Amino acid sequence: MEERHSAVCVEEAEETVKELRALLAKAGIALPSLGLDPVSLARETPCPLVELGRCSVATAQRLAAVLR
Repeated sequence: MEERHSAVCVEEAEETVKELRALLAKAGIALPSLGLDPVSLARETPCPLVELGRCSVATAQRLAAVLR
């Protein structure tokens, strides 16, 4: 049961990253480091975290403008 839950969590996290990447691209924003945090996947029962990563100041400004 726990394995199934973990698989669903990882699958959901992957889909979320994919959707976020696509939505950011529509807004002209690329976060090169966007992905799943490998450390959170290495646990016996993975509970994925989304790694947004680092970006340039210009990208952060575009992201802030979109969020406003």
